[in-house]
Amino acid sequence: MDTDSREPRYRQIARYFEQQIVSGQLLPGSALPTERELSVRLGINRSTVTAAYSDLRASGFVQSTQGSGTRVSETLWGDTPKRGLNWHSYVSGGSFVPTLAIVRRVREIAAAPDTVVFSRGELSADLLPSDQLSALLRELTLSMPLDYANPKGEAETREVISAHLKEQYRVNAAPDEILLTSGAQQALHLVTHCLLNPGDAVGLEGPSYAYSRSLFVSAGLRLFQMPMDEHGLIPEEVVQLYNKHKIRMIFVNPTYQNPTGTTLSLSRRRRLLELCEERRIPIVEDDPYSLLALEGAAPPPLSLKALSSGGGHVLYMGTLSKMAAPGFRAGWIVAPSGVASRLAEAKQEMDYGYSTILQEVTKLYLTSGVWQGHLADLRQALTRRRNRMLTALQEHLGNRAEWLVPQGGYYLWCKLNRKIPDGELVREMEAHRVAVMPGSVYGAEGSSLRLSYAREPENRIEEGIRRLAAVLRRL
Repeated sequence: MDTDSREPRYRQIARYFEQQIVSGQLLPGSALPTERELSVRLGINRSTVTAAYSDLRASGFVQSTQGSGTRVSETLWGDTPKRGLNWHSYVSGGSFVPTLAIVRRVREIAAAPDTVVFSRGELSADLLPSDQLSALLRELTLSMPLDYANPKGEAETREVISAHLKEQYRVNAAPDEILLTSGAQQALHLVTHCLLNPGDAVGLEGPSYAYSRSLFVSAGLRLFQMPMDEHGLIPEEVVQLYNKHKIRMIFVNPTYQNPTGTTLSLSRRRRLLELCEERRIPIVEDDPYSLLALEGAAPPPLSLKALSSGGGHVLYMGTLSKMAAPGFRAGWIVAPSGVASRLAEAKQEMDYGYSTILQEVTKLYLTSGVWQGHLADLRQALTRRRNRMLTALQEHLGNRAEWLVPQGGYYLWCKLNRKIPDGELVREMEAHRVAVMPGSVYGAEGSSLRLSYAREPENRIEEGIRRLAAVLRRL
């Protein structure tokens, strides 16, 4: 304690724990000292500690439960952000972004030598079309001007993507309804910051990849969970959320969902569209994996965008990052022309439009026929890796967990049979040199793990599951 400071003592205590949480020294779920214990250790009145903990609770940093004490918050579902809050105030003010410390720690573990990485949602080096792209680049001629790009994307590129969407996804999108983005992350950023206001309530699948994105919190949005089962989102729950919280938009990843790998059934897709159309709730559909059906699996249902009548209330996001390479950064939003133009204005302020050179590469990749051959090879490789992971899980984890069998995409969702605090899980992962992403990162309740079978070579998958089993035995 700084006894000479003009800052009240309770604020010094609260600020200390805020810094510990934001820096990752205290992870979600970690216990704080009891009020009595801390007052004795600091030699101060217990009411001062009580005031500090009350301040931390009001800011959303901690939660207190009778009989369990005070712990670092594990979730912000439904919490109301501070008025006018943005990302800069989170950094400068140290406000809590849920699970950020966990994500950072897992990434550090994944970067360590000899770690088996199941935490990253990207392809391993041997699955990237490096040779094919190198050959295409030797044929590249720059027909587009090299000045700042059209903020929506050059007309020729949008025409190519329009044809690609119609042929592969049965999505009818005029070039004027397409906005090129630097992957799905930028698309989400544009939607949350341009079409919504601080304090707006939005629905996310629970669990959801989008929950881990700090951009939702930086936009000041209130996040509400839309429950799921093995068949995906339960449409009727959207009505309950709308009636209770007046949600203004929902965000869904209905095909080979990240993180659970589930696929929303055709009947539920139709029902979801019906309910949202009746209540005029816009849907943001993220569709990066639907061409990655594994061998032997039935093709997934058409996208919500393709199924919707007119499609005007579905904003559709896609990317080449999951089928080609993360560094491609080729993404797009399909939206009514006026909405696409509004988002393009904001994008121009951010980066003056998508790189014209990358647009040329995107055009060449989609029109050369190379991508179809690569996609077929990729589906075969992902099928083998998924099967290797399933076999290893059965052999080494047994009854310690249960899991869903994915029919496409990158991810396998694993539910543990007992709760394990994230801090302990991360510590043992580091010791055993294996990296997985805890389910709490995606807003899941209980103990669960997202395992990616796309990142590691096939011959490393069993070793990684063996290490994960050792982690769970220790815990």
